[in-house]
Amino acid sequence: MIGAQSLTSKADTPQERARSIMGRLVDLGARYDAAPVFPIESLKLLQGADLHRTFAPQDAGGEVFADRQTQYDCMLSLLRIIGRADLSVGRLYEGHVNAMLLFEWFGTDAQKDVLRRALMSGAFYGVWATEPSPGVQLRESGAGWTLDGVKSFATGAGGLASAIITAQPGKGSRRLVIARADDENRTDLSQWRVRGMRATGSGQYDLGGMNVSVDDLLGEAGDYDRDPDFTTGAWRFTAVQLGGIEALLTETRAAMSSATRENSLQRAKFADAVAATRTAYLWVRECACRAAKSDPDGPAFARMTRGIVERAALDVMELASRIIGTRSAVDGQRIDKIIRDLSLYLRQAGPDYAKDQAALAWLDHDVWADGDALW
Repeated sequence: MIGAQSLTSKADTPQERARSIMGRLVDLGARYDAAPVFPIESLKLLQGADLHRTFAPQDAGGEVFADRQTQYDCMLSLLRIIGRADLSVGRLYEGHVNAMLLFEWFGTDAQKDVLRRALMSGAFYGVWATEPSPGVQLRESGAGWTLDGVKSFATGAGGLASAIITAQPGKGSRRLVIARADDENRTDLSQWRVRGMRATGSGQYDLGGMNVSVDDLLGEAGDYDRDPDFTTGAWRFTAVQLGGIEALLTETRAAMSSATRENSLQRAKFADAVAATRTAYLWVRECACRAAKSDPDGPAFARMTRGIVERAALDVMELASRIIGTRSAVDGQRIDKIIRDLSLYLRQAGPDYAKDQAALAWLDHDVWADGDALW
């Protein structure tokens, strides 16, 4: 758990506080990429700017928003800003935001009070759903339950204070369980040897034998998987990815020499990169709006958005490499780090299936619609 620090004045906005620490996050990101360990100093910056509490339930010290749309507009901005600074920290923060929303939607008063105290101490949370077969089981044991199984690709394993994990009970749909996530004896990072997103520490975490009380159960069986919020929630990680694309575009522009800028072919490549980046932004922004409204077509919109952001990222990475040349692949250069991080972060589960499901929905009706349906 990260020690509590004095909080920045709340006279400013979360977006302003995030921008104020962006430069330091960039510098720390380079350090943690070179020597990958859990980025505790980066998270201390987020905590010091009070960003770890922004999207917590109000009863747990969260920001007061006028409505859900205003909340999601702020969320979009913060995820992009932090993603621009360091995609590894952006991924950790997105998981924390996800956990805060789950507490808001499903937490009891008592659980929110525990969360409030944990956040005051600087705690960060994650959400872990990925697992090798047969998955994490929730077994009845005396007056409570016991967990059995392992989570894989568990972002922040061993570094986060707690994680909300999915577990399958003997009967019914899977449930959410609040579990300790900082036990080094349960953490295995030996297989997390990757070229990008190194500081996320997305290893395995063994939950076997961990006791669960009723106070550790968040919501009811099946709550986590309820649509449209579950699938549409993918917009959040696309927002972090978008931040990475925006950072890559910005760094590419800064690295263009006078000779490069005077070359019409190179300017055309840069124009293509701008168009790809802003196209991704428009889709992510629209998807966030659909999520805020719990649009029934939100899942299809999020699936399409995933593919559009992936395509934009791949295009901008290629264009950056062509514009900048060998310098884009030099170790220690920020462009190289962003490209490596994005290359890995884009590898989300089932991209072809997601696009196919989106196409099926659009074939049925124009999902964009909103008073402007084409068919």
